Amino acid sequence: MIAREAARGVQAGRGRAETQTLTSVRAGRHLRQLAFDVTGIAVAVVMLFPIYWMVITAFKPGRDILTLEPKWFPAPFTLDNFKDAIARPYFLEDVRNSLVIVGVMLVLALLISFLAAVATARFGFRGRNAFLVMIIGVQMVPLNALIIPLYLMLDGVGQTDALPGVIAVYLAVVLPFMIWTLRGFVANIPAELEESAMIDGCTRVGAFFRITFPLVGPGLVATAIFGFIQAWNEYIIAYVLLSSPGNQTLTVWLASFTTNHGPEWGPLMAAATLTGLPVVAFFLLLQRYLAGGLTAGAVKG
Repeated sequence: MIAREAARGVQAGRGRAETQTLTSVRAGRHLRQLAFDVTGIAVAVVMLFPIYWMVITAFKPGRDILTLEPKWFPAPFTLDNFKDAIARPYFLEDVRNSLVIVGVMLVLALLISFLAAVATARFGFRGRNAFLVMIIGVQMVPLNALIIPLYLMLDGVGQTDALPGVIAVYLAVVLPFMIWTLRGFVANIPAELEESAMIDGCTRVGAFFRITFPLVGPGLVATAIFGFIQAWNEYIIAYVLLSSPGNQTLTVWLASFTTNHGPEWGPLMAAATLTGLPVVAFFLLLQRYLAGGLTAGAVKG
């Protein structure tokens, strides 16, 4: 009897010790998770604060923008800054130019980079490794160092102050990253999926478009978002190559808000807010395909 009670006491002690250990482990996990959450929120606040300040400044009247006491919420709201920005010369022309340049460039970049990614990931050919090394090397060259050679080259063919010349330069700048990124997506898709479809009667082209192409969807969306943002926000190339006000892009148009007396902060923040809206809209339009494409094209096991 005494031995049984002693054994029960030992087991109860072990149970309490295990419970305490489990509780301490859970508490440690909760603390670590809390630390991660706080760090993530802090990083998000630091990154989003400039955007928040830009937007609220766009709605502030002039006297509240230059005051030494910061106002975190504009009161009263005003739309005069947006009216002033839209009324500036060449606004609609520059919106059209930006949409044409970025749209044409993005379509061509997706088509060319996708074909190049498939070629480098699926087929072996002479010079493939050299081609991949060249892609990496091109991305290491600072764009500012190429401005003068690019200008002289385009001037020689009569494409300065012309949209096709800017489209060609944007295409050359965006393509290396897009090819490298898409190649990783294509290479990570097992070739056996295409072979299985071909055994079931699909042609090679049919197997590729029915199996591989849907699985590369997230990569296409990701590279499209990157290419759109990089081309839409680019300033140096457009400023150097496009001299006529009617041929310039929105980023160059923003420079017109800086005068000899300093920047006009209200209209400038309103114009910057308007310029950033297409990027947000483009991302919101494609982000559902970025998540949905992860499971598209899968086969039954």
